[in-house]
Amino acid sequence: MTHRNLTEATWRETRAAAADSIAVLPIGSQEQHAEHLPMGTDTMLADAVVSRALALLDERVAAGEDVPGLVRLPTLPYGHSPHHLFAAALTLSAPVLGLVLDELLDSLAACGYRRVLVVNGHGGNDEIMRLAVKRFALRADVTAAACSYWTLTDTGEPEADADGPDEGHAELVPGHAGWFETSLMLAAQPSLVRAERARHAPVEPPPLFDKPPYPGLTVERHGEWERVGGATDDAAGADAAHGERLLDRRARGLARAVLAFDAASRPLA
Repeated sequence: MTHRNLTEATWRETRAAAADSIAVLPIGSQEQHAEHLPMGTDTMLADAVVSRALALLDERVAAGEDVPGLVRLPTLPYGHSPHHLFAAALTLSAPVLGLVLDELLDSLAACGYRRVLVVNGHGGNDEIMRLAVKRFALRADVTAAACSYWTLTDTGEPEADADGPDEGHAELVPGHAGWFETSLMLAAQPSLVRAERARHAPVEPPPLFDKPPYPGLTVERHGEWERVGGATDDAAGADAAHGERLLDRRARGLARAVLAFDAASRPLA
């Protein structure tokens, strides 16, 4: 095995692994995902992608390849979700989430870890997570990385290939409670998807946070999430077959990202 779970390890095993291993911290959220997906969707999808990526890396170890040691931390199930409180969410403010990440990362450094990868499952965490990683590398002798799982593919490119598993749906990735997330959940946790409630009529005009009026702009307008009913696009066309391919593609992308991070973060000569 190339990885171990921190929760299941003793303190001596944890300390012994720290020097050469990469600590992997998945983070998610608890928030509304329209009428058909559970509150923990982002947490479960981050878990699913990380689990599959680690399994792929274990297969490389079994084949005799050189793979770094990995220590998987428990997934942080809460994130920054104040924009979903119109329905239901358990949210941490941006400063509090940043502080939580600071303290977890500092704890890892105190335990001897010098390489950390944060894998995010919720859009509202992305900027906060990336800033936390930057601060961490300024105050500690570490190399740290961060990613949101949906940005990774098995080609190393964030955009969907024209003939890839995202075919015809690139503009819906990642979305929220729409085709992309619903397809993934149908593959990862099908029993939790209320498929009969998945249809979501398009709302006009589309939400500005998802479809800004000019490329490169970030636009937020008060009440947009409630106006569009909590989802960015119609999930009625989601299916498990697409979801399986999407999940596999992100997991393979994460596995490749781990190997690239390992190669780039080894001590400089």
